[in-house]
Amino acid sequence: MSTQLNSELPLSGLLGAKRKGPSIPEVVARRLIDDGFSGGRLDVCDELIAEDMIEHQDYGPEHPAGAAGVKAVITYLRRAFSDFRLEIETIVVCGDTVWLRNVATGTNDGRYMGNPPTGRRFKVYVFDVLRIVDGRVVEHWGVPDRLGVLSQLGTAR
Repeated sequence: MSTQLNSELPLSGLLGAKRKGPSIPEVVARRLIDDGFSGGRLDVCDELIAEDMIEHQDYGPEHPAGAAGVKAVITYLRRAFSDFRLEIETIVVCGDTVWLRNVATGTNDGRYMGNPPTGRRFKVYVFDVLRIVDGRVVEHWGVPDRLGVLSQLGTAR
């Protein structure tokens, strides 16, 4: 089920229930994407990410847990792409789980995946699933199109 909230908001739905307004999981997800990733506000991570959040996206064995790990990802992306934006195109909520289809964009003006800046822009889809309990993200699965980014930057090998 999908419903249009208004002409300025992406498609959104709530499975198995009648929609009366944004749920707490939806509000948390939107704040993390809009304020954290697109706005670069690292402080929202302390508010929205559980200390023991389970991260299913592989960032390597040295990646910090919880809010520190999310801050590290935001910082890395914003250093590689100072105009980095993550825009929600579709959001679906089912209980404590939120599915997001996002579009990531930016200009490569910093090192990315070991490559020097190219000055090129990219645009790719990113799929995220968040489990949100008591207003905090407790679990995350993410599928970014890293190969698409590298290809558009001309650095895919």
